Amino acid sequence: MKLFMFRISILLALISLFSFSSSGSPRFDTVSDTLKDTMKETVKATVVFVSPFAAANDRCFKCHGQDKYTYTNETIGREIKDIMCSERIIRKKEFYSSNHKSFGCTDCHSEEYTKFPHAGTLRMEQKYICLDCHGGDAKFAKYHFEEIDSEYRKSTHFKMENDGFSCWKCHNPHTYKISVRNATNLKETIEYDNSICLNCHSDYSRFQLLSDKAEIDLIKEHDWLPNQASHFANVRCIECHTKINNNIPVSHQIRPKAEAVRLCNECHSQNSILMASLYKFESKVQRRDGFFNGIILNASYVIGANRNEYLNLISLGIFLVVLIIIGVHIVFRIRNKSKTIKEK
Repeated sequence: MKLFMFRISILLALISLFSFSSSGSPRFDTVSDTLKDTMKETVKATVVFVSPFAAANDRCFKCHGQDKYTYTNETIGREIKDIMCSERIIRKKEFYSSNHKSFGCTDCHSEEYTKFPHAGTLRMEQKYICLDCHGGDAKFAKYHFEEIDSEYRKSTHFKMENDGFSCWKCHNPHTYKISVRNATNLKETIEYDNSICLNCHSDYSRFQLLSDKAEIDLIKEHDWLPNQASHFANVRCIECHTKINNNIPVSHQIRPKAEAVRLCNECHSQNSILMASLYKFESKVQRRDGFFNGIILNASYVIGANRNEYLNLISLGIFLVVLIIIGVHIVFRIRNKSKTIKEK
């Protein structure tokens, strides 16, 4: 009995030791991780971008950063309150979260804008294009601005260049920000990128500035698309309306309507075009649990675009086993039949 109790005591001691070594350590890690997360949140909450041109920019935001503005009319000697034209409103918060937040207003606009009232001729000043700043700069080489420009020149949009179409028609320099494409905000990316297209294609007033074509009903134009709402929510316009280019982050060659993707298997297949467009931010060779196009599974399931190499091998093995069983069965049937004939 004493020996039995001794053995039980030793067993319990070993279990306790094992539990401490396997679960005790993570307990401290958990506390550490929690502390780290808290510190990260504190850093996020306290670190705020401060522009070196904040004071000078505020002079512009005083009028252009709100719906109404106030100025002194020296001719009549009193203060006037007026409504700011919606096209001239630049929200301060949006600007300081955009790609160009570190710039001063007069880095891109004439110094003459510091005078008020502004001279009417300033509205005619030529605007910069992306390549004026980003072209030939090694710091921005990874974005391939020159190749993007080359692609854009093959785009249907380039045909409207003389009518005023430019980079800024899609990428507002005061608010544009590159959507960080990852598995946690893919829906945000889709919504943000599609809103760029819909800015003109769902607003006929804007559309008319560049084209004399009749208004297009986008819902009706896409009524051929199965599960239309699901497609609109889970893919971007450019997935179907651009020519895929693996060398640049996002394709800029908008194709004519007749050349848009309309075949299901271009997305719903092992070699889904989504791998080279929407999911380009992930490694194309990434696999998860043996799935081809495993990246797609991280956000949503695209029917027909996902296969599992292990399931393929298992199904092939089952098929071969069935063939062997059938073969063996046939051999025995023939053998038994021959034996029966001989006995007769």
